[in-house]
Amino acid sequence: MSDVSLVLRQVRYTNKAFWRNPASAFFTFAFPLMFLVIFTALLGDGEIPIQGVEVALVTYYVVAEAAFGVISACYTNIAISVSFQRDQGILKRTRGTPLPGWAYMSARVLHAMVIAFVLVAITVAFGVIFYSASVPTGVPLLQFVLTLLVGGLSFAALALALTAAIPNADASPPIVNASILPLLFLSGIFFPIGDDAPAWIKAVSNVFPIRHFFEAMVNAFLGNLTVPSAGGPVRAFPFDWWDLAVVAAWGIVGLVLAVRYFSWEPRT
Repeated sequence: MSDVSLVLRQVRYTNKAFWRNPASAFFTFAFPLMFLVIFTALLGDGEIPIQGVEVALVTYYVVAEAAFGVISACYTNIAISVSFQRDQGILKRTRGTPLPGWAYMSARVLHAMVIAFVLVAITVAFGVIFYSASVPTGVPLLQFVLTLLVGGLSFAALALALTAAIPNADASPPIVNASILPLLFLSGIFFPIGDDAPAWIKAVSNVFPIRHFFEAMVNAFLGNLTVPSAGGPVRAFPFDWWDLAVVAAWGIVGLVLAVRYFSWEPRT
């Protein structure tokens, strides 16, 4: 059997296991939509200035909750589920089978990426149907998809690296949430970070990948918007490749740490 066949077969098994826990699967898909509805109901009337351009708050939150969906699927879910599988001895037993370890982990990451893309599609479709959000086309759409791909892989690598710092499965939810929730707030996922925000918030958020991932998603999603200029209409939100480079750099760091410190056996 080829390497590709091995990975795809394991993806199928991973998907079956995912749906055999309907409560977990339901909340994985429900949380981004739930937050989208709550935030738009509370704060969605009006506009917000982004890079000097007024953008509807509902559009802002469509992009924000799409980003949250990617992070949930590729970071939170992987870190917690892998920690539980390690403590249950599933990872150790997998190492004793003919299935290569890299194929098993590649399948886990690939499945998380599929879930992330489905989450984004559902969130954007919900935004189009109920909030009249516009979908990017042309080059901005390609940039949006590339951002999702780089972001999903990077957060998955960081999740696997984080498992090395998780002592046991029971500790995984608080450790994972403590590592991600503050940055979600500081990066503007839940509430917009205005120009008048304290300098330390901007400084901290700019160090970590969530802010850059979100900025890249915003610039790509709104990439078709134009503003008048002396030379004709220009893109209001030019894509900044630096944001994507920062996310990718964090992903590479996560991959190196995961390769070095990831453990297949339960901690004693």
